[in-house]
Amino acid sequence: MVEGWAADYALEAVVADTKLFSYEKVYVTGGPIEAGAPLEKYKTYAELGAATLLALGMSTNMVQPVPAPRVKQDRTYSCAVALRKWLDDRAIQVARINLVTIGPHARRSRLLFKKSFGENMPIGVVAIREPDYDTRHWWRSSQGFRTVTDEAIAYLYARFLFHPRKEQSHKL
Repeated sequence: MVEGWAADYALEAVVADTKLFSYEKVYVTGGPIEAGAPLEKYKTYAELGAATLLALGMSTNMVQPVPAPRVKQDRTYSCAVALRKWLDDRAIQVARINLVTIGPHARRSRLLFKKSFGENMPIGVVAIREPDYDTRHWWRSSQGFRTVTDEAIAYLYARFLFHPRKEQSHKL
């Protein structure tokens, strides 16, 4: 599973991982692309990410876009709920999910997918390294500092303050 807004270098890593680990399917999530954006012909980031994976050589039977609805907040959680609902609606059973995302966003994404799918679903995470700064010394660059502190704050929000609405939470 990959978030469709991910940069090309992350989607290239998905292609490489798919060959290495023989995944059965790659689900691409993402909400609507803003009207007026240069790539709005794809309608959603799920469609854009899927199109990019196809352009990178993946087969059409391997890539499945799963659009999420437009939401004002909690977009990652909305994508997790959309994927869970899409799988449930088609009675598709998955044994585990491997979530591919970028850098410090990975911890929060995994947490939110766990909140959607429940603690019993094994969810792995592949954090693609950020190329814009030295991740071992992130505090030495403004980009690294902003990215890591923003994600740390967002993680704390997701961990301690975010509570899914009943109709969104996983089935018990």
